[in-house]
Amino acid sequence: MSQSYKGAVVITGTSTGLGRVTALSLAKQGYRVFAGVRSEKDAHSLKESASGNLTPIIMDITKPEEIKSATEFVSLIVGDEGLFALINNAVVAVDGPIECISIDDIRFNFEVNVVGQIAVTQAFLPLIRKAKGRIINISAICGRLALPYRSLLSASKFAMEAITDSLRMELFSSGVEVISILPAGIVTPEQADKVEASYQEALANMSPEIKAIYGKNYKIYMQGSVEDNRSGGLPAEKVANTIFQALEARKPKRQYFVVQSYWRLTLYALYKRLVPHQYFYDNFYQDMRKGMGLD
Repeated sequence: MSQSYKGAVVITGTSTGLGRVTALSLAKQGYRVFAGVRSEKDAHSLKESASGNLTPIIMDITKPEEIKSATEFVSLIVGDEGLFALINNAVVAVDGPIECISIDDIRFNFEVNVVGQIAVTQAFLPLIRKAKGRIINISAICGRLALPYRSLLSASKFAMEAITDSLRMELFSSGVEVISILPAGIVTPEQADKVEASYQEALANMSPEIKAIYGKNYKIYMQGSVEDNRSGGLPAEKVANTIFQALEARKPKRQYFVVQSYWRLTLYALYKRLVPHQYFYDNFYQDMRKGMGLD
């Protein structure tokens, strides 16, 4: 092994966006990266772009047989060294008014964003324990602050924040660090097209009565999300750099917030802590309504 070798890392959801940027960056920084993708096409694309020690692995986190196969493969490669880090990055965003989202879509959201994360963690935990490594869960600001029309993403990230805290306590005696990264919206142009197509389809499928209730606000809010994905959000590289810091730190923080305005986040956090829950959300939504022109 080269002197710059820093350990083996598994990352889920690396076909596009933050996962891809992080996988390529960590491989370049000296980590041996096992990058989870769902297709051979994505695996080939990722491998072609890599300049370091990166191995794509086929792993749809909703498929137990693929998780098992990926775990066995990684175990065979790393052996007694174990796994330095698991980065749970895979995510799906099911957007829309709760009243309009199908139960099947709701189940799928939690299958990917919660159950799949736990399944992958369970599978790789023996290897992580060998290395006294760390688990990094990619959460979001909406894991601390619920948002309209993104209720399912908010709910799943709230759930992952709780799971992260519980895991941290359970694994303390094993010497395994459990960390949460909470970014704001990230610039991912390929995701912007999907989000725009999804909300336009949802609007088209609404009955006239439902559209009269939600249509205007939903469109305004989701178009703002699309613009963040296209250009207004955080560069994926900034979040990837925070993940790198969490890997490199001798004593990592429990949570890393990645936002464009830290003072605003600090004010919101302090305000949320000091005032009654309902009062906070009433005022938070009023500010959102004024700022975005919602009804």
